[in-house]
Amino acid sequence: MSVDAATVRRIARLARIAVEDDEVEHLQGELNAILAFVEQLSEVDVTGVEPMTSVTPMVMKKREDVVTDGEIAELVVKNAPATEDNFFLVPKVVE
Repeated sequence: MSVDAATVRRIARLARIAVEDDEVEHLQGELNAILAFVEQLSEVDVTGVEPMTSVTPMVMKKREDVVTDGEIAELVVKNAPATEDNFFLVPKVVE
């Protein structure tokens, strides 16, 4: 795959990047080099390779999923203007 000058301008417009006419040729070369590298990666045989979450082997740390009140209800309502039994009291709004 190869990128031409018109495609570079279109990519720049879509990315909302201001590109001067004298920069187009340089960017065209860089984009073509990136695409050549991606095409080179497609030649690698990855059959039987499991997806990884990291480049180093690791086990994801998991905690038990338990529902709690956070045990800080007093701190949560501490600065509220009005509370009752660790609940916020709000004025009644009815029209």
